[in-house]
Amino acid sequence: MGEKMEQLIARGNKVVMKTYSRFPIAIECGNGMYVWDIEGKKYIDFVAGIAVNSLGYASEALEKTIAEQAMKLIHCSNLYYTEPQIELAEKLVANSDFDKVFFCNSGAESIESALKLARKYAKMKSKSGNEIITMIHSFHGRTYGAVTATGQDKYHKGLEPLLPDINYVAFNDFEALQKAITDKTCAILLEPIQGEGGILPADKQYLQKVRKLCDEKDILLIFDEVQCGVGRTGNLFAYQTLGVVPDIATFAKGLAGGIPIGAMMAKDFVAQAFQPGDHASTFGGNSLATAAGLTVMKELFENGLLENVKKNGIYMTEQLKKLQQKHNCITDVRGVGFMQGIELSIPTTNVINKCIEKGLLLVGAGHDVIRFVPALIAEQRHIDVMIEILDEALTECE
Repeated sequence: MGEKMEQLIARGNKVVMKTYSRFPIAIECGNGMYVWDIEGKKYIDFVAGIAVNSLGYASEALEKTIAEQAMKLIHCSNLYYTEPQIELAEKLVANSDFDKVFFCNSGAESIESALKLARKYAKMKSKSGNEIITMIHSFHGRTYGAVTATGQDKYHKGLEPLLPDINYVAFNDFEALQKAITDKTCAILLEPIQGEGGILPADKQYLQKVRKLCDEKDILLIFDEVQCGVGRTGNLFAYQTLGVVPDIATFAKGLAGGIPIGAMMAKDFVAQAFQPGDHASTFGGNSLATAAGLTVMKELFENGLLENVKKNGIYMTEQLKKLQQKHNCITDVRGVGFMQGIELSIPTTNVINKCIEKGLLLVGAGHDVIRFVPALIAEQRHIDVMIEILDEALTECE
């Protein structure tokens, strides 16, 4: 590490709260699939802001949209209508099974809105309780409702008491879910692909059973697609890839290519439970964020990004499985599209740090998984570079 990097990191440590275990890198700029640190070192990035930078870095389309919209209107109150917000909502509704959208600023906020809507719906229907079931190893965010819904004890430490009437069951275990349901259950919340939990996809038959059970018991099914949605599986939403439609779904991360945004979508019969004053978000769905979201949608549907994810997602799986044949430390390859992971029998931190030294940015998921969530523009040549560096790192760490 050079003097310039050391000085900047020291300045940051003095004034920024230590809520992250940061890598000793200061990123200065990016272009396409690559970023450069402040000392000029180049990295190929398979983190993409943790599945946020859907169009990569320095996207001409996104830059043009942001500049033009900033000169017109960045923000006004949601007391008024704005065209970009309505247009993005129309696009999302037209390309999904939902009828209404609520815009906010992050994944955690979208989860909070879904939890509130579920309990408002239960109240509207005069249900006897408002218990919500979530999954062990899930991750739903850091705000109080979202972190309570997160089924990992390590995120709960020091925060008790948590939100009441949220219970946890094993993921992909239908019998455990059946046993946990009572007449007080109003909703089931799960990730179609668990992200922070270790890139664990839901089984299709399991989801079908859960959907049928929810219909029978008048229980709302909520999908958290904050990480796995917005093109990452090769369809706009992961539920479309899996073929099971929830009543409510949450999105964020890649929806505006790096501009903060979140969205909660619901079928109309559920959305009716929200009335003016029940929920709000000052910055949610502002003109800058929704204009950026429209550009992402255009790139997904009109410029071939969804097809790119499908094609090169298959290619990435093939290459990772070839690595698995070569390296015994890779115990599993899983995921779909541009949300994949490898499970290792050796420390992931060592491998990730070695990759960083060699110019590849990766991030973990859980304690024994390295995940791959690149920008949706990633091509075969980028995957080849990633695989080559990862191969070298694994060889040196085994």
